[in-house]
Formats: sequence, structure tokens, C-alpha cells
Amino acid sequence: MGFKLDPSIAPSIKTTSLSGTLESLLKKEITLFGRFFNTKKKEDFYAELAVLLKAGVHLRESLEILVQNQKKEKLKAFFEGMLHDLDLGQGLSEVLRSRKEFTEYEYYSLQIGEESGNLPKVMDELGQFFARKNEQRRGLMNAMTYPIIILCTAILVVVFMLRMVVPMFEDIFRQNGVDLPPITQWIIATSNFLKDYGWALLSLGIGLIISRRFLFKGEAVTRKKHELLLRLPFLGSFIKTVYLAQFTQAVALLTSSKVPVLNSIQMVKRMITFYPLQDALGDMEQKIMKGTSLHESIKGNRVFDNKMSSLIKVAEETNQTEYIFEKLNQQYNLEVQQKSKLLSTVMEPLIIIVIGLFVGVILVAMYLPMFKLSSVLG
Repeated sequence: MGFKLDPSIAPSIKTTSLSGTLESLLKKEITLFGRFFNTKKKEDFYAELAVLLKAGVHLRESLEILVQNQKKEKLKAFFEGMLHDLDLGQGLSEVLRSRKEFTEYEYYSLQIGEESGNLPKVMDELGQFFARKNEQRRGLMNAMTYPIIILCTAILVVVFMLRMVVPMFEDIFRQNGVDLPPITQWIIATSNFLKDYGWALLSLGIGLIISRRFLFKGEAVTRKKHELLLRLPFLGSFIKTVYLAQFTQAVALLTSSKVPVLNSIQMVKRMITFYPLQDALGDMEQKIMKGTSLHESIKGNRVFDNKMSSLIKVAEETNQTEYIFEKLNQQYNLEVQQKSKLLSTVMEPLIIIVIGLFVGVILVAMYLPMFKLSSVLG
């Protein structure tokens, strides 16, 4: 867990200014990409607080233990600020609400836990929620890492052929005055373009990667990106399943805290950042407010499948909403694991085939004029 119930006080040791500087540099947390208080830190935060609260430790004491066991100065200052607000008389939910690192979903969940006296349970369930979210992300990264490595290697091979091999053949063809077929002319033109503008293209690519958060920050651009991802073969279905797993887990958590279904949908809609699912939840919210049942509000939406509608209908008839959503969450999590493995299995040979076609086209384009060259020399 990374915390101690009985932390020892380290003796003060005199160090030189150089060692102190090195120590401060090592303790600094460098965040080039992503958020400072990300989902991994949230998982640890909620899991550790849940264990301490269940062990009978007071909330303020629990936060003090977290503060004392932080090695990163930025994170330590972050928890100290929370502890200070707690000392001013604010509840934990209010402390979280005043910080942009936390979502409304977390605020309302903790508020319900405080009001119902189930704060340790809510903390534990939030920790499990972010643990599964991180597990899904790791599964996606594991599925994509090897194909991406293959793709980058193959692109470097193609660039090497265009930049080094093709110009050698071009010099031979030019010296012997061979008439080049259209495919060879096209490959040579691509090689010359890469030679003239290669560094500019590389700089542009690096610039887009660095500034992507600013360029794609707007809602309209993000919405278009999400819609495009949803339409991609297989990958779109995989991404949709990931967010459905998060949705069902969040609703199961909220309904277990006795939150009405309509309020649960409203809260989850504020938490999830995937616009197609947000729009679907907004449509559900409008239908439920008009008196439509939950399973009827799901029908006709491309994000939700018939399985979810059928099981939710059973949940409404048997008053087992929490249980059904937990089962749905388990099914979607299992589907995410299976699809991530399949995605990795499918993409590897697909990338190899595509790059093989590129290499084959280059080789054919270079060898076709060789037949004419042999007749000229003969």
C-alpha cells in the first residue's frame, strides 16, 4: 500500500549543499504529459484511506499518515493542503470539490458516504473503480505496444529504402537514359520529396505530438475525434466496451449507496469524458424524466446493446439494479480483456502485411527498369 501505521522519525543528518540539491531534484515529480493527480494516484489514495478508516483510524489521522509517507514534495504539499482545509471545518467531499483534480462523481460519492456513515465502504469502492480503470488502460497499452513497435520499425525500413536505396537506383537509371515506368517515377518522386522535406515533416510530427493537448483541446475537435474512433472497425467496438465497463461499474457503486438511478446517470455523465456515451446518457436522462423506464430509455441508442437493455429490464422487475449492474460490469471487463488480446493478435500480422506491400511495391518499381537497362546494355 505504501504507508505505515506507525511511522518512525528519521534522525536529522547534516548534508552538503550538493547532496541536498541532488535530493531535492530526485524528489521532484516531472509531469510532461498527463495529469499530476492521475488515476493511479487516485487508486492508491482511496485504497489507503479505506484501509485506514476500516482499521478505526480517524480521517484526519489517516490524511496525516498519507502526508508523512509521501516522497514527492508536490504530492506531499497537495495532501497538506487537503489536511489544512479539513482542519478549517470542511468535510472531505467539500475538500475534494474545491480541487480540479477530482470529479463531481467522486464528490457526490463521498458526500453520500459521509451522510450515510459508509465512508470507508465508498472509499474502498472508489479505489476498486480506479483500479479497474487502470487495469483496462494497462490492457490496452499491452495490446498496442508490440504492434506499435513493429509499425515504427517498419516505417523506418521504408524510409531507409526511400532515402538511401531508391536514389542509388535513380542515379543508375539517369546515367543510362532508361525510360522509367509510371510506378518507378512515382516512387522516385516520393523519395525526392522525402529528401527535400523530410526534416520538415519530422519537425511537424514532433510539434503535433508536443502540442496535441492544445490543438485538440476544444470540445468540437474532441467530439469529432471520439466519433471517428467509434466508427473504426473493431477498435471502435473495443473502445465502446471499455467505457461501458466504466459506466456499469459507476452505476453499481452509486446504486449500492442508495442513489436514485436518474441521479446516478446524471453524475456518471459528468464524470465520463467520452462524448458519444455522454450524449447517450443525456438522451437517457431526458427520456427518464418524461416517465420512460430505464430499459426503454436505452433502446435505439448505438452505444448500448440489447444485452444491457434486457438485463436492466430484469433488474427493474426484480428490484436488483445494483446486482445486475455489477454482473454487467464483470461481463464488460471480461470482454475488454478478450478484445485487447484479440486486438494485439490481429494487428501484428496486419501491420506486417501492409508494410510488406509497401516494400514490395518499392522493389518492383526499382527492378522493372532493370529489364530495360539489360536490353540497352546488351
